Amino acid sequence: MYQEETHGVRVTASPRFMDGESSHAQGRYFWAYTIEIVNLSDRTVQLMTRHWFITDGRGEVHEVRGEGVIGQQPVLRPGESFSYTSGCPLMTPDGSMRGFYAMMAEDGTVFDVAVPLFPLDSPYVRKVLH
Repeated sequence: MYQEETHGVRVTASPRFMDGESSHAQGRYFWAYTIEIVNLSDRTVQLMTRHWFITDGRGEVHEVRGEGVIGQQPVLRPGESFSYTSGCPLMTPDGSMRGFYAMMAEDGTVFDVAVPLFPLDSPYVRKVLH
């Protein structure tokens, strides 16, 4: 579990490798990740857009931008939370994700909320201690 709080909004990411959706022989690896967004502030906010930076095991960075998440732009009143699960395919057995959500407060102010960096590790990666 990986967590970050920005402007009173906490984002928690929980990745998991999906062996049944992956094929080591074909160089196809898939992770599911669950994100929980909690509004700890005293104002109502809405998630407007997402911006992901996905880094594969070769160090190549892929950017993904779009409106909302899983087709939704959730509104969170103070104390409310929203969770969703999505997925990430890679052609390498490891990588990482990080990003941010553009949120809009009830007064029209737009601000970014960080999504913490989290690893995409599969059982096909040999761990090395440095």
